[in-house]
Amino acid sequence: MAPHGEMHVYRNPAALARALADFVVATAGLAMAERGAFRIALSGGHTPQATYELLGREPLREEISWSDTFIYFGDERCVPPNDEQSNYRMVQRALLEHVAIPQANVHRIRGEIDPGLAANEYASILRADFGNAPQFDLVLLGLGKDGHTASLFPGTPPDTDDEALVRAVYAEADVMWRVTMTPKVINHSRSVAFAVDGVDKAQILADVYEGPSDPVKYPAQVVHPASGRLTWFVDELAAGMLRKKTH
Repeated sequence: MAPHGEMHVYRNPAALARALADFVVATAGLAMAERGAFRIALSGGHTPQATYELLGREPLREEISWSDTFIYFGDERCVPPNDEQSNYRMVQRALLEHVAIPQANVHRIRGEIDPGLAANEYASILRADFGNAPQFDLVLLGLGKDGHTASLFPGTPPDTDDEALVRAVYAEADVMWRVTMTPKVINHSRSVAFAVDGVDKAQILADVYEGPSDPVKYPAQVVHPASGRLTWFVDELAAGMLRKKTH
């Protein structure tokens, strides 16, 4: 395996979305067979949205036991849940409205309250559900053009307040507060998957995946599951600057 995980390249965003959806279904099946439940942390952004839409439609919708699925969020913008910028709103419309998942199984980050309080509240939810070392079956992540992932942004060591599990972050570029899981949570997952598409991500993907390690500059490089699996799902345009490609 490459130092930064397995790389899988697909011909276009639609093929990527389908492969990632199939991966989610397979991971859910394994988790339910082994532990009786599937716990997943979702990401926002346009890239995973197509995957969520596939999971909410036939035939994939019937492949997951939604009553035994527990959904969390890797990060959230500090906006109300009905705001167009809300990750929860996107996931609700793409997936949650279309599957028979109990509302109690969906744990959103309350972006409408004080960011610090929202972070502490979500950390308390994780500790109540998992203990002090949360272990998700799967964490989905995206990659920003600046090398950020979740809401871990360049310029600050990404493992700041790692033991807090969840922290509030001010995103300078967006002039907005966000709440994010820390690397401790991400890297304790049984499986982590990045989804990256588009030519505008080609340079940063090459820098993060093949370049020197500098997680303060490229926070996505902090993602190294301690004993889990790291997989990249990318399209051909995003993979255009990689020296080595895997199909």
